[in-house]
Amino acid sequence: MIKRIFTLFLVFFLWISHAHASTTEMYTYDRMKDQINSLAKTYQLELKTIGQSEFGRDLLAVKVGNGSNSILITGSHHGREWLTTHVIMNMIEQYASAYEENQSLYGHNLNILDQISIWFVPMVNPDGVTIQQEGIKELPLLLQDIYIDMNKGNEDFSRWKANGLGVDLNRQYPAGWERIEGSQRYAAFSHYKGQKPLEAKETLALSSFTEQVRPLASASYHTSGRLIYWYYFNEIEHLQRDHDLIEQVANKTGYEISYPPANAIGGGYTDWFIQTYKKPALTIELSFPVEETNPPLSVLEEEWQRNKEIGLIMAKYAESEVLR
Repeated sequence: MIKRIFTLFLVFFLWISHAHASTTEMYTYDRMKDQINSLAKTYQLELKTIGQSEFGRDLLAVKVGNGSNSILITGSHHGREWLTTHVIMNMIEQYASAYEENQSLYGHNLNILDQISIWFVPMVNPDGVTIQQEGIKELPLLLQDIYIDMNKGNEDFSRWKANGLGVDLNRQYPAGWERIEGSQRYAAFSHYKGQKPLEAKETLALSSFTEQVRPLASASYHTSGRLIYWYYFNEIEHLQRDHDLIEQVANKTGYEISYPPANAIGGGYTDWFIQTYKKPALTIELSFPVEETNPPLSVLEEEWQRNKEIGLIMAKYAESEVLR
Protein backbone atom coordinates (compact mmCIF):
# COMPACT_ATOMS: atom_id res chain seq x y z
CA MET A 1 0.00 0.00 0.00
CA ILE A 2 2.79 2.41 0.97
CA LYS A 3 4.69 1.52 -2.22
CA ARG A 4 1.53 2.16 -4.30
CA ILE A 5 1.00 5.59 -2.68
CA PHE A 6 4.67 6.45 -3.24
CA THR A 7 4.43 5.41 -6.89
CA LEU A 8 1.29 7.51 -7.45
CA PHE A 9 2.94 10.48 -5.75
CA LEU A 10 6.03 10.09 -7.92
CA VAL A 11 3.93 9.91 -11.11
CA PHE A 12 1.99 13.00 -10.03
CA PHE A 13 5.21 14.87 -9.25
CA LEU A 14 6.72 14.00 -12.61
CA TRP A 15 3.51 15.05 -14.38
CA ILE A 16 3.48 18.39 -12.58
CA SER A 17 7.16 18.90 -13.35
CA HIS A 18 6.62 18.08 -17.03
CA ALA A 19 3.59 20.37 -17.29
CA HIS A 20 5.54 23.19 -15.71
CA ALA A 21 8.53 22.63 -17.96
CA SER A 22 6.39 22.58 -21.09
CA THR A 23 5.16 26.10 -20.39
CA THR A 24 8.43 27.60 -19.18
CA GLU A 25 11.08 26.02 -21.41
CA MET A 26 12.28 28.61 -23.92
CA TYR A 27 11.84 27.96 -27.60
CA THR A 28 15.15 27.14 -29.18
CA TYR A 29 15.29 26.69 -32.94
CA ASP A 30 15.49 22.91 -32.56
CA ARG A 31 12.53 22.77 -30.20
CA MET A 32 10.48 25.00 -32.49
CA LYS A 33 11.32 22.88 -35.54
CA ASP A 34 10.49 19.62 -33.80
CA GLN A 35 7.17 20.89 -32.49
CA ILE A 36 6.04 22.56 -35.69
CA ASN A 37 6.70 19.34 -37.58
CA SER A 38 4.75 17.43 -34.95
CA LEU A 39 1.81 19.85 -35.09
CA ALA A 40 1.77 19.74 -38.89
CA LYS A 41 1.60 15.94 -38.77
CA THR A 42 -1.02 15.81 -36.01
CA TYR A 43 -3.40 18.30 -37.61
CA GLN A 44 -2.52 17.79 -41.30
CA LEU A 45 -1.29 21.36 -41.64
CA GLU A 46 0.48 22.66 -44.72
CA LEU A 47 4.13 23.19 -43.81
CA LYS A 48 6.66 24.92 -46.03
CA THR A 49 10.35 25.62 -45.87
CA ILE A 50 10.43 29.13 -47.35
CA GLY A 51 14.21 29.42 -47.29
CA GLN A 52 17.30 28.95 -45.15
CA SER A 53 19.03 31.29 -42.74
CA GLU A 54 22.58 32.48 -43.34
CA PHE A 55 23.78 29.43 -41.35
CA GLY A 56 21.49 26.99 -43.16
CA ARG A 57 18.67 26.66 -40.65
CA ASP A 58 15.21 26.12 -42.15
CA LEU A 59 12.80 29.04 -42.21
CA LEU A 60 9.44 27.38 -41.62
CA ALA A 61 5.91 28.55 -42.41
CA VAL A 62 2.78 26.67 -41.41
CA LYS A 63 -0.83 27.28 -42.44
CA VAL A 64 -3.89 26.78 -40.24
CA GLY A 65 -7.14 26.71 -42.19
CA ASN A 66 -8.33 25.99 -45.71
CA GLY A 67 -9.30 29.43 -46.93
CA SER A 68 -8.01 30.62 -50.28
CA ASN A 69 -7.31 34.05 -48.76
CA SER A 70 -4.95 34.49 -45.82
CA ILE A 71 -3.29 36.63 -43.21
CA LEU A 72 0.35 36.28 -42.11
CA ILE A 73 1.79 36.39 -38.58
CA THR A 74 5.54 36.37 -37.95
CA GLY A 75 7.83 36.30 -34.92
CA SER A 76 11.46 36.48 -33.84
CA HIS A 77 12.80 38.90 -36.44
CA HIS A 78 15.27 39.74 -33.65
CA GLY A 79 17.39 37.24 -31.76
CA ARG A 80 16.48 38.38 -28.27
CA GLU A 81 12.73 38.45 -29.04
CA TRP A 82 12.02 34.72 -28.97
CA LEU A 83 9.12 35.21 -26.55
CA THR A 84 7.16 35.99 -29.72
CA THR A 85 7.78 32.44 -30.94
CA HIS A 86 6.12 31.12 -27.78
CA VAL A 87 2.97 33.13 -28.46
CA ILE A 88 2.83 32.10 -32.11
CA MET A 89 3.37 28.41 -31.37
CA ASN A 90 0.52 28.58 -28.84
CA MET A 91 -1.69 30.10 -31.54
CA ILE A 92 -0.82 27.36 -34.02
CA GLU A 93 -1.58 24.56 -31.58
CA GLN A 94 -4.79 25.98 -30.13
CA TYR A 95 -6.23 27.22 -33.41
CA ALA A 96 -5.42 23.96 -35.23
CA SER A 97 -6.88 21.81 -32.47
CA ALA A 98 -10.13 23.77 -32.24
CA TYR A 99 -10.47 23.88 -36.03
CA GLU A 100 -10.02 20.13 -36.37
CA GLU A 101 -12.58 19.47 -33.63
CA ASN A 102 -15.00 22.02 -35.16
CA GLN A 103 -15.11 23.87 -31.84
CA SER A 104 -15.40 27.54 -31.03
CA LEU A 105 -12.40 29.13 -29.33
CA TYR A 106 -12.51 32.16 -27.02
CA GLY A 107 -15.96 32.94 -28.43
CA HIS A 108 -14.81 32.77 -32.06
CA ASN A 109 -16.33 30.40 -34.60
CA LEU A 110 -13.40 28.56 -36.18
CA ASN A 111 -15.36 28.20 -39.42
CA ILE A 112 -13.71 31.51 -40.24
CA LEU A 113 -10.67 29.42 -41.19
CA ASP A 114 -12.67 27.87 -44.04
CA GLN A 115 -12.54 31.30 -45.65
CA ILE A 116 -9.34 32.85 -44.28
CA SER A 117 -6.24 30.80 -43.57
CA ILE A 118 -3.57 31.97 -41.16
CA TRP A 119 0.04 31.56 -42.21
CA PHE A 120 2.56 31.61 -39.36
CA VAL A 121 6.34 32.05 -39.51
CA PRO A 122 7.27 31.54 -35.85
CA MET A 123 11.01 32.23 -36.12
CA VAL A 124 12.30 34.50 -38.89
CA ASN A 125 15.79 34.71 -37.38
CA PRO A 126 16.85 31.28 -36.04
CA ASP A 127 20.58 32.11 -36.19
CA GLY A 128 20.16 35.23 -34.08
CA VAL A 129 17.93 33.41 -31.61
CA THR A 130 20.55 30.67 -31.22
CA ILE A 131 23.37 33.16 -30.65
CA GLN A 132 21.30 35.05 -28.08
CA GLN A 133 20.24 31.92 -26.21
CA GLU A 134 23.40 29.83 -26.39
CA GLY A 135 26.24 32.27 -26.98
CA ILE A 136 29.21 31.48 -29.21
CA LYS A 137 31.27 28.97 -27.22
CA GLU A 138 30.65 26.24 -29.80
CA LEU A 139 32.16 28.36 -32.58
CA PRO A 140 35.86 28.22 -33.57
CA LEU A 141 38.03 30.61 -31.55
CA LEU A 142 38.72 32.85 -34.53
CA LEU A 143 35.01 33.29 -35.15
CA GLN A 144 34.42 33.94 -31.45
CA ASP A 145 36.73 36.94 -31.66
CA ILE A 146 34.77 38.29 -34.62
CA TYR A 147 31.44 37.94 -32.81
CA ILE A 148 32.77 39.56 -29.65
CA ASP A 149 33.89 42.45 -31.83
CA MET A 150 30.40 42.68 -33.38
CA ASN A 151 29.05 42.63 -29.83
CA LYS A 152 31.22 45.65 -28.95
CA GLY A 153 33.64 43.62 -26.85
CA ASN A 154 30.94 42.06 -24.70
CA GLU A 155 31.06 38.29 -24.16
CA ASP A 156 27.45 38.27 -22.96
CA PHE A 157 25.22 37.81 -26.02
CA SER A 158 21.86 38.25 -24.29
CA ARG A 159 21.33 41.59 -26.08
CA TRP A 160 21.91 40.13 -29.59
CA LYS A 161 19.24 41.25 -32.10
CA ALA A 162 20.91 40.69 -35.46
CA ASN A 163 21.04 37.63 -37.67
CA GLY A 164 24.06 35.35 -37.88
CA LEU A 165 26.05 37.85 -39.95
CA GLY A 166 25.34 40.87 -37.76
CA VAL A 167 22.53 42.35 -39.90
CA ASP A 168 19.42 43.75 -38.19
CA LEU A 169 16.65 42.04 -40.15
CA ASN A 170 14.00 44.60 -39.30
CA ARG A 171 16.08 47.30 -40.98
CA GLN A 172 16.42 45.31 -44.19
CA TYR A 173 13.21 45.93 -46.08
CA PRO A 174 12.95 48.30 -49.07
CA ALA A 175 10.67 50.91 -47.54
CA GLY A 176 12.66 54.00 -46.65
CA TRP A 177 15.81 51.91 -46.26
CA GLU A 178 18.00 54.65 -47.74
CA ARG A 179 16.80 57.16 -45.13
CA ILE A 180 17.62 55.05 -42.09
CA GLU A 181 19.99 57.05 -39.93
CA GLY A 182 21.81 56.34 -36.70
CA SER A 183 22.62 52.88 -37.98
CA GLN A 184 25.77 50.92 -37.29
CA ARG A 185 28.25 51.26 -40.16
CA TYR A 186 29.40 47.67 -39.85
CA ALA A 187 27.97 44.31 -38.81
CA ALA A 188 26.95 44.44 -35.15
CA PHE A 189 24.65 42.94 -32.54
CA SER A 190 21.98 45.50 -33.45
CA HIS A 191 21.03 48.32 -35.83
CA TYR A 192 23.23 47.45 -38.83
CA LYS A 193 20.92 47.77 -41.84
CA GLY A 194 23.23 45.98 -44.28
CA GLN A 195 24.73 47.17 -47.53
CA LYS A 196 21.45 46.95 -49.45
CA PRO A 197 17.81 45.98 -48.82
CA LEU A 198 16.94 42.29 -48.74
CA GLU A 199 20.57 41.17 -48.83
CA ALA A 200 19.97 38.90 -45.82
CA LYS A 201 18.71 35.45 -46.76
CA GLU A 202 16.02 35.65 -44.10
CA THR A 203 14.44 38.90 -45.29
CA LEU A 204 14.63 37.85 -48.93
CA ALA A 205 12.88 34.58 -48.08
CA LEU A 206 10.12 36.26 -46.08
CA SER A 207 9.49 38.96 -48.67
CA SER A 208 9.31 36.33 -51.43
CA PHE A 209 6.91 34.21 -49.38
CA THR A 210 4.75 37.26 -48.67
CA GLU A 211 4.56 37.96 -52.39
CA GLN A 212 3.60 34.34 -52.99
CA VAL A 213 0.66 34.24 -50.54
CA ARG A 214 -0.29 37.97 -50.73
CA PRO A 215 -2.01 38.13 -47.32
CA LEU A 216 -4.84 40.56 -46.64
CA ALA A 217 -3.18 41.71 -43.40
CA SER A 218 -0.03 40.94 -41.45
CA ALA A 219 1.23 41.13 -37.89
CA SER A 220 4.88 41.07 -36.89
CA TYR A 221 5.48 40.24 -33.22
CA HIS A 222 8.36 41.87 -31.34
CA THR A 223 9.33 42.74 -27.76
CA SER A 224 9.07 44.93 -25.70
CA GLY A 225 6.84 47.79 -24.48
CA ARG A 226 3.21 46.67 -25.01
CA LEU A 227 2.84 48.94 -28.02
CA ILE A 228 1.24 48.59 -31.46
CA TYR A 229 2.84 50.29 -34.45
CA TRP A 230 0.68 50.43 -37.54
CA TYR A 231 1.42 53.53 -39.63
CA TYR A 232 3.85 53.97 -42.49
CA PHE A 233 2.45 56.54 -44.92
CA ASN A 234 -0.80 54.59 -45.23
CA GLU A 235 -2.97 55.69 -48.12
CA ILE A 236 -5.44 58.35 -46.97
CA GLU A 237 -8.40 56.31 -48.18
CA HIS A 238 -7.20 53.36 -46.06
CA LEU A 239 -6.56 55.18 -42.78
CA GLN A 240 -9.98 54.55 -41.24
CA ARG A 241 -10.03 50.94 -42.44
CA ASP A 242 -6.60 50.22 -41.00
CA HIS A 243 -7.22 52.09 -37.76
CA ASP A 244 -10.42 50.14 -37.13
CA LEU A 245 -8.42 46.89 -37.10
CA ILE A 246 -5.70 48.36 -34.92
CA GLU A 247 -8.29 49.57 -32.40
CA GLN A 248 -9.73 46.06 -32.15
CA VAL A 249 -6.29 44.64 -31.44
CA ALA A 250 -5.48 47.39 -28.95
CA ASN A 251 -8.77 46.89 -27.11
CA LYS A 252 -8.16 43.16 -26.82
CA THR A 253 -4.49 43.32 -25.78
CA GLY A 254 -4.64 46.49 -23.70
CA TYR A 255 -1.57 47.75 -25.58
CA GLU A 256 -1.05 51.38 -26.48
CA ILE A 257 -1.42 52.47 -30.10
CA SER A 258 1.69 54.30 -31.25
CA TYR A 259 1.38 57.29 -33.57
CA PRO A 260 4.77 57.86 -35.23
CA PRO A 261 5.95 61.22 -36.57
CA ALA A 262 5.01 62.29 -40.08
CA ASN A 263 8.61 61.76 -41.22
CA ALA A 264 8.77 58.17 -39.95
CA ILE A 265 11.76 56.22 -41.26
CA GLY A 266 11.08 52.65 -42.28
CA GLY A 267 13.13 49.58 -43.09
CA GLY A 268 10.85 47.26 -41.13
CA TYR A 269 8.77 44.38 -42.44
CA THR A 270 5.43 46.02 -41.70
CA ASP A 271 6.60 49.30 -43.26
CA TRP A 272 7.36 47.42 -46.45
CA PHE A 273 4.11 45.44 -46.30
CA ILE A 274 1.97 48.58 -45.94
CA GLN A 275 3.82 50.34 -48.73
CA THR A 276 3.80 47.38 -51.11
CA TYR A 277 0.35 45.86 -50.63
CA LYS A 278 -1.71 48.83 -49.37
CA LYS A 279 -3.05 46.54 -46.65
CA PRO A 280 -2.88 46.90 -42.85
CA ALA A 281 0.13 45.58 -40.96
CA LEU A 282 0.84 45.70 -37.24
CA THR A 283 4.06 45.54 -35.28
CA ILE A 284 2.99 44.21 -31.89
CA GLU A 285 5.43 44.66 -29.01
CA LEU A 286 4.92 42.09 -26.24
CA SER A 287 5.86 42.49 -22.59
CA PHE A 288 6.57 45.30 -20.20
CA PRO A 289 9.64 47.30 -21.26
CA VAL A 290 12.97 45.57 -20.82
CA GLU A 291 16.45 46.81 -21.53
CA GLU A 292 18.67 45.18 -24.14
CA THR A 293 17.72 41.57 -23.50
CA ASN A 294 14.80 39.14 -23.75
CA PRO A 295 11.72 39.53 -21.56
CA PRO A 296 11.55 36.91 -18.80
CA LEU A 297 9.53 33.76 -19.38
CA SER A 298 7.50 34.68 -16.32
CA VAL A 299 5.62 37.23 -18.43
CA LEU A 300 4.56 34.66 -21.04
CA GLU A 301 1.22 33.69 -19.50
CA GLU A 302 0.04 37.28 -19.27
CA GLU A 303 1.16 38.09 -22.81
CA TRP A 304 -0.53 34.95 -24.11
CA GLN A 305 -3.81 35.92 -22.44
CA ARG A 306 -3.56 39.36 -24.04
CA ASN A 307 -2.81 37.99 -27.53
CA LYS A 308 -4.50 34.61 -27.80
CA GLU A 309 -7.38 35.95 -29.93
CA ILE A 310 -5.39 38.24 -32.23
CA GLY A 311 -5.02 35.80 -35.13
CA LEU A 312 -8.77 35.15 -35.12
CA ILE A 313 -9.60 38.86 -34.88
CA MET A 314 -7.38 39.52 -37.88
CA ALA A 315 -8.95 36.63 -39.81
CA LYS A 316 -12.40 38.08 -39.14
CA TYR A 317 -11.21 41.45 -40.43
CA ALA A 318 -9.84 39.81 -43.57
CA GLU A 319 -13.15 38.02 -44.18
CA SER A 320 -14.98 41.36 -44.01
CA GLU A 321 -12.58 42.75 -46.60
CA VAL A 322 -13.25 39.84 -48.94
CA LEU A 323 -17.01 40.34 -48.58
CA ARG A 324 -16.83 44.11 -48.96
